[in-house]
Amino acid sequence: MSGSAGNNDNTSPLPEIAGYRLHKVINHGGMSTVYLGNQLALAREVAIKVMLPLALADEVSRRRFENEVRTIARLEHPNIVGIHEVGRTFDGLPYYAMPYLPRGHLGQRELSKDEPRAIEIALTLLQALDYAHARGVVHRDVKAENVLFDESERVLLADFGIALRRGFGPRVTTAGLAVGSTAYMAPEQARGEDVDGRADLYSMGVLLWEMLTGRLPFEAADALSMAVMHAQDPIPKLPQHLRHWQRFMNRALSKQAAHRFQDATQMANAIRGVQQRKPWTGAVESLRRLRPTQRWAMPVWATLGVTAVTLVVLAFSLGRDEAEKPAPMTPIATAPQATPSVDPTAAMLQPLPEAPLQHALEDARQQIARGRLTEPEDANAFDSVLLAWHTDSTHPDVAKAIDQLTAAFSDHLVRAVKDGKDDRARELASRAAALGQQTGTANSAAQQQLREATGKALDARLQKAVTRRDAADAQRLTALAEQLQMPRKLDPRLIAQAKALPKGLARGSKIETASLSSAKVSVALTPRPVSRREYARFAAANGREPALCRERASLLRVLDPRDWQSPGFRQDENDPVVCISLEDAQAYAHWYSAQTGRRYRLPSAEEIAQTGVEIDGRAVSLWLRDCGQNCQQRQVSGGSWRSHEGQRTLAAARGYDDVGFRLVRER
Repeated sequence: MSGSAGNNDNTSPLPEIAGYRLHKVINHGGMSTVYLGNQLALAREVAIKVMLPLALADEVSRRRFENEVRTIARLEHPNIVGIHEVGRTFDGLPYYAMPYLPRGHLGQRELSKDEPRAIEIALTLLQALDYAHARGVVHRDVKAENVLFDESERVLLADFGIALRRGFGPRVTTAGLAVGSTAYMAPEQARGEDVDGRADLYSMGVLLWEMLTGRLPFEAADALSMAVMHAQDPIPKLPQHLRHWQRFMNRALSKQAAHRFQDATQMANAIRGVQQRKPWTGAVESLRRLRPTQRWAMPVWATLGVTAVTLVVLAFSLGRDEAEKPAPMTPIATAPQATPSVDPTAAMLQPLPEAPLQHALEDARQQIARGRLTEPEDANAFDSVLLAWHTDSTHPDVAKAIDQLTAAFSDHLVRAVKDGKDDRARELASRAAALGQQTGTANSAAQQQLREATGKALDARLQKAVTRRDAADAQRLTALAEQLQMPRKLDPRLIAQAKALPKGLARGSKIETASLSSAKVSVALTPRPVSRREYARFAAANGREPALCRERASLLRVLDPRDWQSPGFRQDENDPVVCISLEDAQAYAHWYSAQTGRRYRLPSAEEIAQTGVEIDGRAVSLWLRDCGQNCQQRQVSGGSWRSHEGQRTLAAARGYDDVGFRLVRER
């Protein structure tokens, strides 16, 4: 761990850890404090990271954290800081010990004038990430302060301590994962979504930008504003001398993970490609900046300029003559012929190479004509139009190209909807939205026409599904319309007709009259989860405040608050109510029991396992009365649109946008 200075707290006593002697604080953050100490058995200096009590508030989260650290400790790579030991302080706080690296971190070094070294560091870090990702570990906090150097200047990636393995399930820590380093954080990570290695690659793009330019791509006064900029603002333009990196950065910093590099090897190859294609613009720019400071120097510069041009032309011409010279032949006695003179004028009058803007626009036109809107990689209209926009966003031809691509997206999107190619429709809608967002044309006439045309295509397909009495396709289409996030809603009349179609119910569709012989008490279950309309009556009658539907430490609590009335997606009044805590569900059951004179409660896992449930729209899990390891956690049953697990354990004090509830009535 680096010896970079932190907010030293010299007034607090140092923790006591068996086998170690701690000397001082060397860094302090929102989740942990790092101490310099000695491992007594081996007489070596170590950095010891001790987690703060608020970061891991309960025993379950502490054990999960320790298990995760043990997993990370098994990562053996020359460019990953190893972990010596994991344990607890005398006060019961989790800690882990790692090497002490006193040479500082990347944020303390100036690399904006050393592009080769910046590339070398980036490629080294990508090797480390590729190794970790292949083993299912996502770092989640790649930033300059976590790139350290040992005594031999070897680059090491540190602080996998808040890393998360894919498929691990519940988050190891909430505060660190939600608040992390927003200056480097991918948009989906800031939103609190599940992430994979592509979030680390986004952070690598930010880090490489910072190394090349000496500053971050987005700068804001606070973490929340920074997260908003990463999620919404267009990717900035690089300085002129770094313009050869723009296309790479457009992809590395894409708002959508699907549009970024998909793995570390792909990103590393793209960096090497930039190296190989690097133009002479830097050298030309350097020569352009050279200005003679004395009046008498002007003739000298003019002479040197003419001489240089002449020498280049002569070298080119002579080289060409040499290459085209025929094989030597036996000389024939003839009259001497005059050697043709070299005329440099013809070479000097050749047209200049095509400007990058015009080249990008021409590529875009051809790619649109051929239908290559989003693929193949690095040769599609989406990338070409964005490159043109970043080259000169004010050029009128760029605006035309954006509108042309938007119109092409509209045509292909409508066709995909009509043909039932829903995955392709989702991809095209996502790219069209990204184009509008990154170029500031989200509300252009072309974008509005795209949304209108897509809405009509959805209506037309829904009408066909209703005519065929195809309930399954109607349900898929309703979900698709929601996923495409089109402001134009489907025709309410068609939606009503679609919902009236007979559909295959899960077993137990008449469960309200069925007795469960295995249960201790004879009970009857409601066939559907409690709806938004039903819950609204309860909330209005009791004045009950909405439950928290975000992690407490998430930035999105402020940026994009959620509750049962606004869960983050469209619902109608008959859809299952979500974002309801277990306490909310129990309170509803007590209220409903008083209203009906019958006793209602949440079902147990045994009871719900013997029955089916009918759910329209999005799949949701359902709260159970069964406790987890303690009754601050409760089980939920059934897969949802977020999780395919048949049963999982969740904190009972908050709501979730994929969890509703269903009641049983005791007889």
